[in-house]
Amino acid sequence: MASNSAHHATGWAAGLIAAVLVAQAGAAGPWHAGSLVAFVAGVAGGTAPDWMEVAWWSRARRLWITHRTATHWGLGWAAALVFAYCSLHHSRPYTAALFGFACGGIMHLLADWPNPLGVPWIWKRHSLNLWKSGRCDLLVVTLAWAAACWIARSLWEPRIAPLVHWVHAVVH
Repeated sequence: MASNSAHHATGWAAGLIAAVLVAQAGAAGPWHAGSLVAFVAGVAGGTAPDWMEVAWWSRARRLWITHRTATHWGLGWAAALVFAYCSLHHSRPYTAALFGFACGGIMHLLADWPNPLGVPWIWKRHSLNLWKSGRCDLLVVTLAWAAACWIARSLWEPRIAPLVHWVHAVVH
């Protein structure tokens, strides 16, 4: 598991990715509100798989779901991401938020994947077994921000835009 700080930092990167992709899909809306909503939801989604496990309604605040089970299920996050992306062009107000939240959740899982505990992508947990929890956080954050900057280039560099359109065509 990456540290809490690493999940926050990668969540900001996921927010940027979501905001850019919402803008590229033409779902930013007036005053780019859709991109802003996707960004904020991406930041929240970056830590969501962990805080969704906590029983916030009880005083003890214990886990009500075992760590790295249902809230870390990759197939669920991927399904939410694809559904939201496909729904962006319908201009539903919740789709940009769901897309950003799912981007953050996927980023969280990618940050957790290299350590021995792994994440349940489809059924059982899978680990890349690269390092123990909390180590190499700088590498994880750097890779997340490198991906975010690469995707964000599409806003000001037209030669990257065909890649985004290709992804859009594949999904649809």
